[in-house]
Amino acid sequence: MSLPVEERLVEAGLTPAEARRKRELFGSVDAAFGSATGGASARARWFVPGRIELMGKHTDYAGGRSLLCAVGRGFCVAASPRDDGILRVVDAGRNLSAEVPLDSALVPSASGWKVYLETVAFRLARNFPGLRGADVALSSDLPRASGLSSSSALVVALFTALSELNDLPERREYRDSIRNSEDLGGYLGALENGRAFGRLSGEHGVGTFGGSEDQTAILCSRAGAMTQYAFCPVRRERSIPWPDGWTLVVASSGIASDKTGDVRDRFNRLSLAASAILELWNRSARREDGSLLAAATGVPGAAERIRNLLRVIPVAGDGFTPEFLTGRFDQFLEESTALVPAVGDWLARDDVVPIGPLVDRSQELAEKCLGNQIPETVALQRSARALGAAAASAFGGGFGGSVWAIVRTEEADGFRKRWGESYAEAFPNPTGRSRFFATQPGPAVVRLSGPSPR
Repeated sequence: MSLPVEERLVEAGLTPAEARRKRELFGSVDAAFGSATGGASARARWFVPGRIELMGKHTDYAGGRSLLCAVGRGFCVAASPRDDGILRVVDAGRNLSAEVPLDSALVPSASGWKVYLETVAFRLARNFPGLRGADVALSSDLPRASGLSSSSALVVALFTALSELNDLPERREYRDSIRNSEDLGGYLGALENGRAFGRLSGEHGVGTFGGSEDQTAILCSRAGAMTQYAFCPVRRERSIPWPDGWTLVVASSGIASDKTGDVRDRFNRLSLAASAILELWNRSARREDGSLLAAATGVPGAAERIRNLLRVIPVAGDGFTPEFLTGRFDQFLEESTALVPAVGDWLARDDVVPIGPLVDRSQELAEKCLGNQIPETVALQRSARALGAAAASAFGGGFGGSVWAIVRTEEADGFRKRWGESYAEAFPNPTGRSRFFATQPGPAVVRLSGPSPR
């Protein structure tokens, strides 16, 4: 007989407190599933985590590096197959529901919750014809639009349900392009940004020009460890045990980092800038480098040659100035080739304190070169350091979102309270939407089989 959900999640690597919260969430998920299906029980259940980007700001879509882990919060998911081609989803926590057809002619909405359902339904129908639908109920304890990858976790949750209920890994078209979990992270990143992956054609993403960092962390992380990845394609470079006696405290600012409207455009501008630099290099150097990191490191002196090109050759489109593109390039290169490996090296030595100045530099580059920080996230990072955090940084796409801090485990609860009080004093308006919580690097997607969780 399978373990109860709480014990299974602790066994997988969640803390007991996090596992208890998931048991409670599954109660609401089961009730919503039964209500939507006339009292039926789900065939399968999963926990799908969010993620923390320790290092690697806006690097993945340009082939750079990131240090990542799954977080102990995420989606509790229950699903069963249908006899038709409809994906029906109920979000028990937000009291939302929708039905979308698994149809390769579907055009996803411009924005909102439903765009993620429609994008998954469209892309899977296009890449894997003849799918049967699913009834899915879910609920999440991730702060929404907080930089913890709640939207990518939703995409992974929907894909996981449809994949298992349709035995997708047994299909030839799946095996031809997706051979392991890292490939799957790359494919789901391509699903979101609308690009092709291997032989699996793409179109109609969710509207953001991101990479596959989030999906890879959600699918491939290891409990109790940070993992260093390189991208384009996804490559696991090393797994680093999380240092004993240290805890991650996360502060969600309460300012939504929604990938819609102006925020989406500003996010995409950073991605387009990286693409513009790569295009300029390949055209001028008569090369075909596939990523900005490959371009900058592929031949001796390439980085300085790229800087020289940016100074003398105008780049058309989106109002890019030479100064902005040079800063974008320098941030990307320093983050990917210097800061990420250096922080990983210190963590691998079980030494946390020396990473503080390195992480401060990463935050500085985000503020000055990416321009993706807001007063709230800047203040959270500064106050975390002033309150004694060994290191602290904003993370995710920016323009809102969250900040992480590393503190000694025995001090985590007191630090969390002081950090929250400091933020409430400086920014009283978003405090009602902000969240402060402690966590440890958690597991990737966990399948919970058997009867309803107890």
